[in-house]
Amino acid sequence: MPTKATARYVLGHNKGQHVLLEDACVVYSGDTIEYVGHDYTGPVTEEHHLGDALLMPGLIDLDALTDIDHLILDSWAGPEQAKGHQWSEDYFRNRRADVFTAEERQQIREYALIQLILHGITTYMPIASEVHSEWAEPFEELVGMAETSRRLGLRGYLGPAYRSGVNVVLKNGERSVRFDAGRGREGLADALRFIDHATELNDPLITGVLLPCRIETLDIELLKATAAASEEHDVLVRLHSLQGLVERELILDRHGVTPLELLDQVGMLNERLLIPHATYTDRNPAVFGEDRGDLARLADSGASIIHCPLTSMRYGSILDSFNAYKAAGINISLGTDSFPPDLVRGIDAGVQLGKILAGSNDAGDLAGYFDAATLGGARALRRIDLGRLEPGAQADMVAFSLGDIRDGVHEDPLRTLTLNGTARQAVLSVVAGRTIMADGLIEGVDLDYWRGKAQELFARMREAYALRDGLNRPSDELFPPVYARLER
Repeated sequence: MPTKATARYVLGHNKGQHVLLEDACVVYSGDTIEYVGHDYTGPVTEEHHLGDALLMPGLIDLDALTDIDHLILDSWAGPEQAKGHQWSEDYFRNRRADVFTAEERQQIREYALIQLILHGITTYMPIASEVHSEWAEPFEELVGMAETSRRLGLRGYLGPAYRSGVNVVLKNGERSVRFDAGRGREGLADALRFIDHATELNDPLITGVLLPCRIETLDIELLKATAAASEEHDVLVRLHSLQGLVERELILDRHGVTPLELLDQVGMLNERLLIPHATYTDRNPAVFGEDRGDLARLADSGASIIHCPLTSMRYGSILDSFNAYKAAGINISLGTDSFPPDLVRGIDAGVQLGKILAGSNDAGDLAGYFDAATLGGARALRRIDLGRLEPGAQADMVAFSLGDIRDGVHEDPLRTLTLNGTARQAVLSVVAGRTIMADGLIEGVDLDYWRGKAQELFARMREAYALRDGLNRPSDELFPPVYARLER
């Protein structure tokens, strides 16, 4: 027997696009939606009466933080201070070590996945910092994360991150990359082993993918091997690239081509590729300030970008511009990349920055951003059954309450949510027909415990930065408070 969810607003789907219904319902049975509309009269076994809320497709976060918050530390520093946030060359050669035990890493993962659920994410692809790991992510860590994800009920596209190099700060203060090719080969082997493991799990909520680290931390052999493995196994690859001037300069110096040209040369620039950020194409003012063919090259390849507007803004970067990438025919999906995993705030940031770039209020493409958070993510994953509420689609949905006086007045629920709200207003989350969060609570999860545990782990992570800093500065100097603290 089916389940019925009713709400004042439902973001349904009709003839290939999202449409808004008022005082409507979604009916689903098992993992599949059976009905979206106003007048369902059939029998049901369970009902969710959501009241003054927006019920919409579950949000798809393809650069989802599965780590402890680091942006709160490293998004404030000037160039000299920021060097202390990287590995020193001495740390790379002589002293690198894991900050956390294997058990603590699993605790960090669980805390982060809980945060995704609380913010309305139903499908995710993880991202975690390698700064506080001895190298990258071992096979066993992702096996444990997959089990946690299955228990909580999220839909995950998972794989251990791997690399053959690491960003370091040299003694003269310059940025560079130091390589250990053997570690790269081991990492790819672990990633392929995990793909086999995911297949053996035979769980539709777990899919194995290739998640190499930043493009400048992969040598040419590892790039080519990753591209070949993606083709052989027909699996997605997500590779952070086109995201900064330092990356661009390192790639030009080492390979004599731009990052986008390198992706093409190694055989990775195709429909299986997902590129987080993609902000430093030739139209970026810091590059050429005009489109010289990069957008057409991206569009023709079929690759998807993962736009992370809130995180980009906080690091002083911007996609120039969302509308230009969209007009070029590039598939745009969304990611959070840092804390909070709040795509509503991300959408708001992207829309408002789009207005500033264009100098016009009508340049803020709110529908385009919601499409990116749902349909664009589904397209990147090659899953036409995700990102939409229509019969036959997967029963993945989230409801955001709009009933608090602090939400303000209603004109259009999507504008009200974006301008006046946050993803913390999520009150219901359903993945493949299973309710994984209701009334803002996750069954069996002690949120107070996880709040305390996360603070404990964060404190250790913060202190460990001092061990890697080439100038041996204490963490309080690397991360000064906004105002000086007055001691007792």
